Amino acid sequence: MKFTYAVAGLAATARAFTPADIFAKDAETQEHRIPSTFESAVIARRVLALTKLATMSTIFPSTHGGSANEAELGLEGLPIGMMDYVADCEEEGDPTILEITIATTFKNARAGSNLTISMNWVPPYPPARRMAFLSRLSAYIPFLSNSEYNTPPAHSSTPDTVPYSAANLPRFSLIGYLEDINPDPISAVKLGACFTYKHPDAKYWLPGNAIHKSQWSRLVVTKVYFVGGFGDRAYIGWIPIEEWKSVTRSDWEAIKLPGEERGWSEWTVDQAGDL
Repeated sequence: MKFTYAVAGLAATARAFTPADIFAKDAETQEHRIPSTFESAVIARRVLALTKLATMSTIFPSTHGGSANEAELGLEGLPIGMMDYVADCEEEGDPTILEITIATTFKNARAGSNLTISMNWVPPYPPARRMAFLSRLSAYIPFLSNSEYNTPPAHSSTPDTVPYSAANLPRFSLIGYLEDINPDPISAVKLGACFTYKHPDAKYWLPGNAIHKSQWSRLVVTKVYFVGGFGDRAYIGWIPIEEWKSVTRSDWEAIKLPGEERGWSEWTVDQAGDL
């Protein structure tokens, strides 16, 4: 089975995108089919649509553009990445941002820094079965047979905060620049509704609030770097910006990411290759 879409007017069949599709092997070659750059753009656009948080990376400005404290600390030219809220409220894949002007990220961006937004897919449900991996390696690497490392103690009350193979899930970086959004009253209401649907607490920071000065802005995406997972079954590399922009809502709504629904299985390196 193949992961297909309607592209440039060509007839194709859009269907649910499941973990089995990602890890499926070609019936003839027994090799995984690596998605195209456009298919990878669709995956990333769904991640953008469903993911609430991102890491925004900027560079501290030169001493004449930064604060006295930053100058004293010698931060000029150093990068910093901070978590922030994002939403997908426009059609072309430019993330919507509620810019808090006092925040370091936005002070740096307004002082001339480029801005990169990094996002990764975090499944809402853990896999039904973890990858079958340690059982094979433990025969060759003695410490892997130690249950202290490969099996959580039965009495442990600490949950596994990453109960899936994060290295084999999509993540990407969007490179671009900040652009003001100056909406009319009706558009401002729509932006506020879209953003607070994802971030209910953000209602306290909407433009005109009494806590922090804020404004609407967007990251105008100029470059996209994508890692779909492991390189033998996922695309890794740059996505053409025209493909990123051309993805429609119907495209990304037609697929499912691993872990969106209960009962999914991770990849495996067992000889049988079962999911």
